[in-house]
Amino acid sequence: MTRVLFLCVHNSARSQMAEGMLRAWGGDRYEAASAGSVASEVRPLAIRAMAEIGIDISGQTSKTSNAFAGQHFDYAITVCDDSREACPVFPGATTQLHWSFDDPSAAIGTEDERLAVFRRVRDEIGARIRSELLEAG
Repeated sequence: MTRVLFLCVHNSARSQMAEGMLRAWGGDRYEAASAGSVASEVRPLAIRAMAEIGIDISGQTSKTSNAFAGQHFDYAITVCDDSREACPVFPGATTQLHWSFDDPSAAIGTEDERLAVFRRVRDEIGARIRSELLEAG
């Protein structure tokens, strides 16, 4: 089984959505986890955007990468926008990848406008998971 750790600063949206998608779509080929530099909360709009595509991440919790210290992962994938954020690193991975996505938690406007950003980022993450992990593996 291929182990994948998605990393982001707060482990509250992008990395949580990526974990949920790979768990749902990866079957018995992948084991997915996520972590951040700082633990916070899973964003309600991330939970809502994922529920719209039939994936429940409401039971996932935000955690730091220290929770996985000493563990091996085949991939550690940062999903931060590295031009604006200090993405965490995970030394216990065979392959380190960086996928840059906007931070939907930084979206402003009405709830509907912010949800639209979560949906867009969710779809971008989903496309990347499909093309670079599921179809490639």
